Amino acid sequence: MNRRDWRIWIPALLVVAFPAGLLLGSRVGGESGTPEPAAVSESSQSDVLEPSIVRTSGPGEVLATPVRAATPAAPPQEQTVSRRYTPVVEAARMVAPSVVSISILRVGRSGPRSLFEDFFGRTAPQSRLRRSYGSGFAINDFGFLITNEHVVRGADSIVVTDSQGRVHPATIVGADELTDIAVLRIESGRVPPAPLGTSSDLMVGEPAIAIGNPFGYLLANAEATVTAGVISGVGRDIRSADERQTLLADMIQTDASINPGNSGGPLVNADGRVIGVNSSIFSRSGGSEGLGFAIPIDRALRIVDELRDFGRIRRPFVGVDPMAVESDTLLFSETLIRRVAPRSAAAEQGLEPGDVLVAIGGRPVASPLDWEVGLLDAGVGTEVDVVYRRDGRDRQARLLIEELPSESAERLQVLAGLELITLDPQIAVERRLEVDQGAMITQISQRNAAYTGMREGDVILEINRRRVGSAEDVADLFQYYSGRGSIRVSIYRSGNTYITTFYVQ
Repeated sequence: MNRRDWRIWIPALLVVAFPAGLLLGSRVGGESGTPEPAAVSESSQSDVLEPSIVRTSGPGEVLATPVRAATPAAPPQEQTVSRRYTPVVEAARMVAPSVVSISILRVGRSGPRSLFEDFFGRTAPQSRLRRSYGSGFAINDFGFLITNEHVVRGADSIVVTDSQGRVHPATIVGADELTDIAVLRIESGRVPPAPLGTSSDLMVGEPAIAIGNPFGYLLANAEATVTAGVISGVGRDIRSADERQTLLADMIQTDASINPGNSGGPLVNADGRVIGVNSSIFSRSGGSEGLGFAIPIDRALRIVDELRDFGRIRRPFVGVDPMAVESDTLLFSETLIRRVAPRSAAAEQGLEPGDVLVAIGGRPVASPLDWEVGLLDAGVGTEVDVVYRRDGRDRQARLLIEELPSESAERLQVLAGLELITLDPQIAVERRLEVDQGAMITQISQRNAAYTGMREGDVILEINRRRVGSAEDVADLFQYYSGRGSIRVSIYRSGNTYITTFYVQ
């Protein structure tokens, strides 16, 4: 290459080398102590160092276009505060440590699979273990926990796991099938109590947070699951689908997801206070479909007091047999008094058949279920204000709530596994029976029920055509006819009379 050619290439090389020198100089200068640009936060470095799209515009020209513009990140402290202090996060922080997972073990026995195996004794009865799960939460420092009755029904052993993964054996203090509330107890001081609120002032649309353990030990840790929604409705009455007639009345409705295993866990408001006990879910698939229900916490706590103090729930009674009828406008139904029990609180305060029940305890009565809930929430031993209508005019009365007559009646053990009480007009009104004289069966063993054809709730009217007026009459007649041949018994059941025949030895 001649000298002229070098003259042409040297400027070009300088042009190319100059930017590269700047880049190398800046790097070397930084290492040798030359002041560097201000440090960039870790979150903003990802913006600065992000890959770029490079295009060339001509000889010696390089343009860099970032994939996205670098934006200053929010300060970490500000971001933490905005995420941490929300109603759902705060509610979970306050209540989740009080929530436990409940593991129930039931022992069943399986017999021979066929008559052949039974006859030759080829197969001995075997024990089968069944495990199920639910949720619960602590309500005080003495180890008392609330859950649903159906969660612990038939349990042979119960253990609970707290939010730290610690396992505690639990015992049942009491359980009530009608209200679906059960009280468990573990060693005191192991699980902190949840902050308790009230269900008396709930508003439709306010936030609701459901907390529980929907999958029990299937999850790797013991941390509770949190779902959020709103209060969809209050005062919901739900007709029981089974014959046990669980009292799903005046319930809290929410769209917060309540999945299998959440039963017994707390429903919490935006203040982090427990307002209900998750109890039921309507679902075609077995999962949540936005229709969950919870028992109001005010009722649940009153049930807890009853179970703790008495070991059972004392059922309320004022002597009124309510019935629903269509009103004259045919737009809604009214609740009328069908019968009034003699010597009852309602009779003493002047209530009569045909009176319309308008309100109880300040809450309107739209159905007989509302009346029953009003009595239940008021509780035995208290007085409740009642508004009733007669001849188009509203009247008021204050009724003393007593225990159901059938609960306080004297029980007589007639045969092994057969318990009776004497039927009277008050019990007839309580049980809505069309007969008011005889002996009512309050308990009968499975074997006796199969042998005699009788069952709990039946009223014995006659024995060998002799009229029965009390439980003592049944005992005397059974003893008299024992060993003398078959006994013909007339019983009343669900509005009909039946005849059954059996032997008494």
